[in-house]
Amino acid sequence: MAADVGGTHVRVGLIRAGGSDGGTIEILSYRKYRCGDHPSLSAILSDFGSHHPQVAHCVIATAGYPLADGSVISANLPWPLSASRIRDDLGFQAVHLVNDFEAVAHAAAHIDGSQVLQLTGPAQAPRGPTLVVGPGTGLGAALWIPVGERSVVLATEAGQAALAAGNELEMAVLQQMLRNRSHVSIEHGALSGPGLLNLYNALCAVRGATPVHATPDAVSAAACDGSDPLAVQTLELFCGILGSTIGDMALLYGVQGGIYLAGGILPKLGPFLIGSTFVERFLNKGPMAKALQRIPVKLVEHGQLGVIGAASWYLEKLATQASQHKQQMQ
Repeated sequence: MAADVGGTHVRVGLIRAGGSDGGTIEILSYRKYRCGDHPSLSAILSDFGSHHPQVAHCVIATAGYPLADGSVISANLPWPLSASRIRDDLGFQAVHLVNDFEAVAHAAAHIDGSQVLQLTGPAQAPRGPTLVVGPGTGLGAALWIPVGERSVVLATEAGQAALAAGNELEMAVLQQMLRNRSHVSIEHGALSGPGLLNLYNALCAVRGATPVHATPDAVSAAACDGSDPLAVQTLELFCGILGSTIGDMALLYGVQGGIYLAGGILPKLGPFLIGSTFVERFLNKGPMAKALQRIPVKLVEHGQLGVIGAASWYLEKLATQASQHKQQMQ
């Protein structure tokens, strides 16, 4: 069983490994749950498991920082998450935890052309460090690094870095946010669902207007249909900041193999994103623009990516352990 646990939804899949090397992933069953409708992750996994044969292992991809006792520190989950508690509650032989965007990065090899929307750069890129990043309830980011026939994934907390302003309006909005806190992170100030709402409220304050939208979905809907100029301007700010931030990450992490934009927000915003300043801001890095032009940036539209990635991470972990054991026996 593999689960992708976000702040709003949990996606669960029953997975079978196939192929001669066991690396092919087949989803036998899949279901999406709303976190707020259930008292715990154990309750969600129990419901899913009640419709399927018992399995021994569960892999959970989730945002947050795992502790040695199997619990997870996360600002975005609606209930505590503990691997040992889930194992005991549901009788798994083992429960494995992986960072959510680390899992999505492991899924990069399973993304085909029909599941992406090209935003900029060449269609193909050389094999090299690949960035997977995206806003949802928070902002996740991970770097996939090829090492021989296998890979290493660097999980990050890039969303907690400080939000940077790229023009006068963004400076005014950031100053507004700094009135209430000493640190405005990228995800809190812009690049997440809550961040989009915070961005809208700060822009309303700068413009001297009264906010009329109370949720991120309301802001994005009003922006996409053009019914509210302040919502439109908010989403324009969001897309510009996203482009600038992704460009920074590409340079910071030495990205060469491409960038995949995932998360719960962006797939709904494809047409708006294409018409925004995203690409212009992504490339606006002075003399490094030429380097960024060589990097494909693609919007991932695959809703099961986190589940596939969690399974892929687990299977690669098993293969690595088996290889190490074989070497020790020799």
